[in-house]
Amino acid sequence: MRRLIAAGVLLACIAGCSEPPQKELDQAQGAVDTARAAGADQYAPDDYASATASLQKAHDAVDQRDYRQALSYALDARERAKAAASAAADGQAKARSDAEARITLLLARTQALDTRLTAAEAAKIPARELHDARATLEDTRARLQKAGTAVTAKNYKEAVAQLNGVRENLDKAITAVDALIQHPPKSKRRR
Repeated sequence: MRRLIAAGVLLACIAGCSEPPQKELDQAQGAVDTARAAGADQYAPDDYASATASLQKAHDAVDQRDYRQALSYALDARERAKAAASAAADGQAKARSDAEARITLLLARTQALDTRLTAAEAAKIPARELHDARATLEDTRARLQKAGTAVTAKNYKEAVAQLNGVRENLDKAITAVDALIQHPPKSKRRR
């Protein structure tokens, strides 16, 4: 009786593993596609790479007719892809938060420079002395506009890239304008 049960279990295992696990492969592929659509390739690249590697191993195992191993890899790929999608959502939220925080900070610094330029004009600082600071202000506004457009398009890395170096440029311009206000250039009088 025991031999009959063992033989039945063995036949069931052999029959169950005699065909590729197509359903599980399709589920794994769907999970990988969903992870990519969620931005896992950008925001959770290690998790996404693990999922795609497991899916490839599943396909390789099918090619070698090792359906049991293919099933194992397909299930692993599906789970890794789900984890990658979850990590991507977290990474994307953090990237958005970081980009928005940087924009907010730079808007405040832009306003500070604008205020100082207004004060410099009131102090009769010649326009030529303020040229570089005005150019920095205009460049910053243009870059903030591009960064805002990138955030709207959910391209947070591009938004941050647009803002690289902007803070330093603003700080230099603010310092230069402050110095001009405190120590105005001596006007040249014509004789």
